[in-house]
Amino acid sequence: MTTAHDADVIVVGAGLAGLVAAAEAADAGRRVIVVEQEGEQNLGAQAWWSLGGLFLVDSPEQRRMRIRDSRELALQDWMRTAGFDRDEDCWPRRWAEAYVDFAAGEKRAWLHAQGVRFFPVVGWAERGGYGAVGHGNSVPRFHVTWGTGPGVVEPFARRVREAAARGRVAFNFRHRVDALTATGGVVDGVRGAVLGATDVARRVRARSSASSRCARRRSSSPRAGSAATTTSCGATGRRGSGRRPRAWWPASPRTSTGG
Repeated sequence: MTTAHDADVIVVGAGLAGLVAAAEAADAGRRVIVVEQEGEQNLGAQAWWSLGGLFLVDSPEQRRMRIRDSRELALQDWMRTAGFDRDEDCWPRRWAEAYVDFAAGEKRAWLHAQGVRFFPVVGWAERGGYGAVGHGNSVPRFHVTWGTGPGVVEPFARRVREAAARGRVAFNFRHRVDALTATGGVVDGVRGAVLGATDVARRVRARSSASSRCARRRSSSPRAGSAATTTSCGATGRRGSGRRPRAWWPASPRTSTGG
């Protein structure tokens, strides 16, 4: 990881968001580097441990349960919950509108084509007030994947591994990103540390202090460059704000979309 442009896209994090981003970029013909501080055994990260619930709108599962849902109702729920009322909420609002369109449109068919199947009973996560007058979902929209978290991760992990076999994706496991780099105010890469090798099995709980020190031991400090950088940072960057990831950016990006 030393040249100016090692790839067209660098994806930071090999959780579900990172795998989806890498798979889509590779299928679009881009050269991708996936940088992940954990070992390959943790591919999928927290999503692997999840229940695998996905947000869908007006799905066959909902209609089978006589749940009346629509794109308009889902967007109304989202807007009441988010409370977008600032100038800087423009992009989060546009992302929310686009995602509701996706959830009410091609999302289920896109997942189904990749082998994802859903439990027939729709759950009611983040439950809101009836009639879309309060925060949260006014109807059930939580679709649990058959196979739970591993069932969601598997098709995207498979696509990225296939892209790696074609030479489109390079995995850099045990590489921790400490900073984004910029030239002329434009983010153009990442800088960080190569961590010591580990054979610790996939985990969900914190390691002991001794194993934690071993897992975070630095062996070198590489740099990689790209035309685009995607930070797949899970809950730290959710809900459209991205304050914690942006605090480490060397310069404000021209455009930024969070989700």
